[in-house]
Amino acid sequence: MRILVSNDDGYFAPGISALAEALSTLGEVTVVAPERDRSGASNSLTLDRPLSLKRTTNGFYHVNGTPTDCVHLAVTGMLDHLPDMVVSGVNHGANMGDDTVYSGTVAAATEGFLLGVPSIAVSLVSKSATDFTAAARVARDLAERFMRNPFPRPMLLNVNVPDVAYERLQGTRVTRLGKRHKAESVVRSQTPRGETVYWVGAAGGAADAGEGTDFHAVASGFVSVTPLQIDLTHTGLIAPVFDWLQQ
Repeated sequence: MRILVSNDDGYFAPGISALAEALSTLGEVTVVAPERDRSGASNSLTLDRPLSLKRTTNGFYHVNGTPTDCVHLAVTGMLDHLPDMVVSGVNHGANMGDDTVYSGTVAAATEGFLLGVPSIAVSLVSKSATDFTAAARVARDLAERFMRNPFPRPMLLNVNVPDVAYERLQGTRVTRLGKRHKAESVVRSQTPRGETVYWVGAAGGAADAGEGTDFHAVASGFVSVTPLQIDLTHTGLIAPVFDWLQQ
C-alpha cells in the first residue's frame, strides 16, 4: 500500500510518529504535516500566499499551512501516484460530535476523501496522553482490513480510541456523531501592556451521548468508528424553504 499520513498537531507530534511507525509494516508511508500545531483549522486552504514543502531529518515533510493544505499539496502535486489511503492522526484529544466541524485532523482526512482517496481520521480520547501505541495499532488494523478487503465505495471514517492499552479495548462500534452543549464563553484577560485579549472557551459537555453515539461507545471502552459524509444539504428543509419563499 501507499499511505499518506498527516495530522493537525504538527510534524513533531508524538501521535504522528506512532502512526507512521505502525503503518510502515503495510507498505510505503509518506508523512506530510503542518510545520506547527494547527488544531481547529478545519477545512481551510491557504490561498493568499505560496506554500513551502520541507523535509526533516527523519524523512517527514512539513508544510507552512493547514492540514488541508498538506493533503492537497501531497495528492495533487508532490506524489507521483495517488495514495491508496490517507490516514490522519493520531490526534491528541477527542474529535467527537460537533468537534468534527472544527477539527484539523478530520479535515486532513476529508481532503483525501474529496480527492477520491479512502481516508481515516484517528484520535486518542485523552487530554494528557503520552502513549499513542494503542490508537496507532487501531489505525493499522483498519488500514490492513482495507488492504485485505477494500470498501466498495469511497469512505471517510472518523475514529476515536479510548486511552487504554490495546488489550483492554472492548471492541469496535460503528456510531453516529453525538452532540455537545453550547461552548463555554470566551475567557477575557489582559496582556502585560494592558491590552484586552480573548481565549476561545472550552467545548461544551456532551448533550447527546446516548446509545449509538461516538461519546457512548468511547465511554464504554469501545473504539468508535463513524462514517462521515460531506453533503451539507438539509434535504428535510428543501420543501419548507421552497414554500416559505413563495409566501
